[in-house]
Amino acid sequence: MTKTTMGARRVTRSTTSKSRCVIHQPLRGPAKAGPRLLQEIRGRSGNRFSMNSVSVSPTRPSDSFIARFDVLVEGTAKRRVDFELRLLDILFSTLFLLLLAPLTVLLVLALAATSGLPLLYRGERIGKGGRIFTMLKFRTLRRGAEERLGHYLGPELVERTHAETTPIGRWLRATQLDEIPQLLNVLRGHMSLVGPRPIRPRFFEELAGEMPAYWQRLVVRPGLTGFAQVRRDYETSMAEKLAHDLEYIADRSVGLYLRTLGATGWRVLRQSLRALVTPRSART
Repeated sequence: MTKTTMGARRVTRSTTSKSRCVIHQPLRGPAKAGPRLLQEIRGRSGNRFSMNSVSVSPTRPSDSFIARFDVLVEGTAKRRVDFELRLLDILFSTLFLLLLAPLTVLLVLALAATSGLPLLYRGERIGKGGRIFTMLKFRTLRRGAEERLGHYLGPELVERTHAETTPIGRWLRATQLDEIPQLLNVLRGHMSLVGPRPIRPRFFEELAGEMPAYWQRLVVRPGLTGFAQVRRDYETSMAEKLAHDLEYIADRSVGLYLRTLGATGWRVLRQSLRALVTPRSART
């Protein structure tokens, strides 16, 4: 990958006030996902970030909290490549929506027949600059699952989500076809095809407090896929996922965007074929 200069700046919390931020010099060079970056992400104490340490707030982050990160993001250097990537987002999301239209109709009919209404899951997520948007997905969980799962994160969330998944939902999740409606989010400008995966507002404030570099994910639009998803799985620690996300943000380019899309397409194809040949009993 070519060396680039990351416009985002590091922000760490003051030891005297949780609401105060100290802005450091811009990060230089590509943020490689190595031990040094992971050490920085995990905080000055050097302790590994644990999902179990997250204390979840029942509400979204305060307006002043989000506004602070919006100011930090607005202060980062603008890059021409972001305009180019936005044009690719519009082009590819429109193309994919048209190509997938027949399959989408079949999925809608199957969901209506097996799971009933609503067909879509709508969830609040943190977007670029800390702005909150509504992310769309085909509903794969039983009704009311969002309220029951809302206070879990990490491996425990994965385990409990599996128990709440409907039969057709398991297949949709295995093939990642449940994320087709997110192409509308990309077309509307809420998301990109490639970038850090969007996170719920209730978790963002806690994670930003635990990992000072976490806010840098807000420099770009959240993605339908990303480095962390292509390279790792859902059980990867949040610190390791962040390291991969920051690497993409630092090195983002048209070539890297296209390679990540290609790797995602290959991964989805393999998962779809595996889901078709794997017996249902083996997936439950």
